[in-house]
Amino acid sequence: MAVASSGIAATLLTGGRTAHSAFKLPLNLAHNESPVCNIGKGSGKAQVLKQAKLIVWDECTMSHRLAFEALDRTLQDLRGNAKIMGGVTLLLSGDFRQTLPVIPKGTPADELRACLKESYIWRRVEKLHLSTNMRVALNRDVSAGQFPKVLLQLGNGRLPVDTETGDVTIPPNCGTIINTSVEMILKVYPSLSQNYKNHEWLCERAILAPKNDIVQDINATIIQQLPDQSTWYKSVDTVVDLDDAVNYPTEFLNSLQPTGVPPHNLQLKVGAPIMLLRNLDASKLCNGTRLTVKTLMPHVIEATIMTGCAKGEDVFIPRIPIIPTDMPFQFKRLQFPVRLSFAMTINKSQGQFLKVAGVELTSPCFSHGQLCVACSRVGAALVAQWIMCLLATQTIRVPIPAAAKICEATKCSPF
Repeated sequence: MAVASSGIAATLLTGGRTAHSAFKLPLNLAHNESPVCNIGKGSGKAQVLKQAKLIVWDECTMSHRLAFEALDRTLQDLRGNAKIMGGVTLLLSGDFRQTLPVIPKGTPADELRACLKESYIWRRVEKLHLSTNMRVALNRDVSAGQFPKVLLQLGNGRLPVDTETGDVTIPPNCGTIINTSVEMILKVYPSLSQNYKNHEWLCERAILAPKNDIVQDINATIIQQLPDQSTWYKSVDTVVDLDDAVNYPTEFLNSLQPTGVPPHNLQLKVGAPIMLLRNLDASKLCNGTRLTVKTLMPHVIEATIMTGCAKGEDVFIPRIPIIPTDMPFQFKRLQFPVRLSFAMTINKSQGQFLKVAGVELTSPCFSHGQLCVACSRVGAALVAQWIMCLLATQTIRVPIPAAAKICEATKCSPF
């Protein structure tokens, strides 16, 4: 079985599924000290797990440690085997230099406690280290050889850090420093109005930012450059509990913008790149899949997949009900599960491969591994036109505690 922690990483695997989909992991892992997978012993999925000889889990460092412990308990129960993972060989791949599990409103200490290395399973893992940068090796580009060395220094926390401010100085061979967001947009998307119909050109570039509000502002700016007229889709927002209808009027629900939920007013144009926010078809339409709009209709969107195993295939995306899980009350938003993807958050970009990347760092990175993920989306700084946007400075802010301390605590090393 091939699974991945994120939807976009799963689409790169043949027959890949997200770990939550494949193993029926509970959504509230952090609220249960001894979670188990929601798989009945007589189900077809249980039969698959009983016959499995090898499970491959990609981007494992992004998953909560309780996800692995839940799978361990489930496999032991289904297979009647008290050995670790029920006797199944589990191949994990990931890099602790990159982002750790996301803990809403958590601290760096909370991230470390949720990390795989804090689990009892880690003591049973045999570590295998990968040391060759395959992008550089396959391209045989000698000039790009310095770029992975800079990435290792960054990921290992070896770059000089100002102990008072937590700022890190950007090495000169890490990219091109530019001064404004407008200049960055022109660098990443030159002549957009002439090139936006070229899907290859469009899918190999993106702007990355740490926070959603910056991403939304950049997307709203860039979409104005496309020639066609905008189509606006308004969501239908309702409370789940009818007793809350008086406390939360429709106008208030429309103003909410929870993480991972499409906006109330969704602006789209034909040819615009969009990103899927929910898993619609595990084999090709996963959370994080990038598409380009082909036809805009009142109740459905026709789009072309730009990434993954189904690249080039046309699909239809309907409106679906979405209930946010990080709100103090429950409300339902009926909307197309997509968002513009000229720009995306750094966390969402993990697993994406780009040739041209702009990084908006006017707002500092706030989580371990974000800067390393952003920098590693391309294979070389100069050849791939790696671009960073910093406002009149060559320093950036890293999370507190400083990057070196976090990497030391997690003993960062790829395996």
